[in-house]
Amino acid sequence: MFALPLILLLSASAPAAASGTEAVLAPESRDVLLRRQVAQVALAQVRKQDPAWHPDQRDCAGLIRFAVRTAYKRIAPARLETPLWTDARGTPTDFADAETLVRRNLVLLGRDDATRESLRTGDVLAFLHEHDAGPVFHLMLVVRPEDRAHAPARVVYHPGEKGAQVRTGLLHQLADEAPREWRPVPSNNAFLGYFRLKEWMP
Repeated sequence: MFALPLILLLSASAPAAASGTEAVLAPESRDVLLRRQVAQVALAQVRKQDPAWHPDQRDCAGLIRFAVRTAYKRIAPARLETPLWTDARGTPTDFADAETLVRRNLVLLGRDDATRESLRTGDVLAFLHEHDAGPVFHLMLVVRPEDRAHAPARVVYHPGEKGAQVRTGLLHQLADEAPREWRPVPSNNAFLGYFRLKEWMP
């Protein structure tokens, strides 16, 4: 995968992992808990990448797969009895690369500032850059407290380079200060938009 240059490298402490067995949860409660776990798992990778995250799958899409799968494992393990993803043919699968996640497993929310303000933890920024070797998709995971007064929205991402560290930065700084091809703004043709997991849609 094409290596994303360092945009906004910030430190992040890793929250303690949750544990326990699956309980009967209201859909709204499960949604909040899953998103909270996605945030904890993703941010924990900034400090130290989890050995359970296989090195061969450490890229931008792999971070999303790992964070979502781990969240389900902690909060709703029964969901993992069937694959989380759908491949290009529409078949359930345990693996989906960045392009397949965008085309088959995510729903476009929009590309404008209003959409950015409505994002929740677990939502995804998607970019598509054209290179001589072909098009390259790149994804970034949104982390945002349910109570937005507590902290601003962040992005967490793996730059795609083998052995690279997971990085995090503030979403508004990405939009205002990143190299133009990495800004999540409507004027950037490489920015595909803000997305949400299909199964997390109402």
